[in-house]
Amino acid sequence: MRLKWVLLSGLILVVAAILAVIVMNPAGGMFPGSALSKSPDSSAPPGQPSSQSPEQTPEPEPEFKEATADIVLIGSEMEGMYLARAAKDEGLNVVVLDPRDKVGGQLLQGEMLFLDETRDGSGKLLVQGRAKELFDGFRAGRIRKLSEFTDYYEKLRENIPIESGIQINRIETKPGMDGGETVASIEYTAADGTLHRIKASYFVENTDYAAMAGKLKVNRLPGLEAFYGKNEIEYMSAGMMMKFKNVDWKKFITHFNGLSASERNKKYGYGSVNESYAIGLSGMTSAYTPTNDKVFLRGLNAVSQRDGEVIINAFLIYDVNPADEQSVQEAIELGKAEIPLILEHFRQNIVGWENAELNGFPDYLYIREYDHYETDYVMQVSDMLGGRMFYDNVSIGGYPLDLQGISVQKWGIEMGRPDKYGMPLRSFLLKNYDNVIMAGKNVGSSAIAYGSARIQPNTALAAESIGVILGQIEGKKTLKQLTESDWPELHAYLENQYQIKLTNIQATNKLAGWTEEEIRKLNKGEIIFPSYSRSK
Repeated sequence: MRLKWVLLSGLILVVAAILAVIVMNPAGGMFPGSALSKSPDSSAPPGQPSSQSPEQTPEPEPEFKEATADIVLIGSEMEGMYLARAAKDEGLNVVVLDPRDKVGGQLLQGEMLFLDETRDGSGKLLVQGRAKELFDGFRAGRIRKLSEFTDYYEKLRENIPIESGIQINRIETKPGMDGGETVASIEYTAADGTLHRIKASYFVENTDYAAMAGKLKVNRLPGLEAFYGKNEIEYMSAGMMMKFKNVDWKKFITHFNGLSASERNKKYGYGSVNESYAIGLSGMTSAYTPTNDKVFLRGLNAVSQRDGEVIINAFLIYDVNPADEQSVQEAIELGKAEIPLILEHFRQNIVGWENAELNGFPDYLYIREYDHYETDYVMQVSDMLGGRMFYDNVSIGGYPLDLQGISVQKWGIEMGRPDKYGMPLRSFLLKNYDNVIMAGKNVGSSAIAYGSARIQPNTALAAESIGVILGQIEGKKTLKQLTESDWPELHAYLENQYQIKLTNIQATNKLAGWTEEEIRKLNKGEIIFPSYSRSK
């Protein structure tokens, strides 16, 4: 009996000892090597301290400065700023976050100060909305210099905060309607290094290289490489504006228009010169031999800025990727090396330019194109040449289908001249996202249709209309919830309050009588309209 008691006592002591170990080390277990007994530093080699030692303090979560807005624009390109202005005037809270160090993009930093107007087939001006003030001023000669464009831009952005030099770090999304997604917030680093998180009802892609949209789950549409038969992606040539001073424009006009037609053609080739513009002169420009095959001098789009200053859109640089900062900088350096040589060619070959000098260089390029992403409706060539109007028109567009060249086709090609056409809201709404608006050059169109859609007055009017509409539907519906029955009231408001007319517009259908197969080939680029239509 005493032996049993001793044995029982010993067993109790052993159990107690085990329990004491467990209590003292609650994270441990009874069996070494089991999942329960694996300590935080068990992965460290013998004799080395663990990186997860319990003595170390875990990294603190980064602290963000939080903000909210109704609308956040990414980028400060001119076209999207019309949306910002309209939405602000409609009472919405608008913020602009710009990845570029300076505002104004193509217009102010690229100094693309030669404005292309949009007109219909009869020559009637199509420019509407706030952009009309700019184009009227340009045509009249009141807005020609960079300082005058800057004044106009500053008036457009008044009381709209713009934060330049930001870097997007993370885009948070959440489930949206119909299996899509909604952008909930954007986390970014400010120019001063501070971290920020901003939430908004809508986010607008307004850069020329899809700084925000390119980080989303987007479907890239075929680009010009498909049309030109290239394997690698290549965008329309970028431009670098050429700036000159000490040009005797009056002498230039007098001389040019004093020549006979045959004399002009022999010296300058096809073109025209008046008090404001010099267009073409492609015989003279073709006589210039570039120093390398990445640059090209095409016919002139030159404008007199008064006081002997002239700015020209004619210098092309190929194979530029606007999303690659190094590619952009290399292109700018090519321009700085080539433009002085072009100036010398002009001095020797254009009367009135004998004493012309360089007037500096722009800080940035004129970027014509980047990736095309799928929107709720993708505009096609047939929409434009067919003069199609949409129930959700936000713009009335017009302009030739002008495909600027790429490295394998330096001159580019014109694919037809529409009369006019509608541009639907759906072509500015990113597919599969409830609240992402694509402004300006990000319009949803095929690469060929983009030749016309890209022109500033077309997308500027669309942006302004969308900004107004956002104000009108605030708290009622979202853009993607709008139905055809909502549009008569919205269009009436735009016309009555802003003199923007988007309905009851008749356009010439240049594809009347075409078969479905012909239209399919036209949209694919298998038919070149100017030559094909004449043969029908």
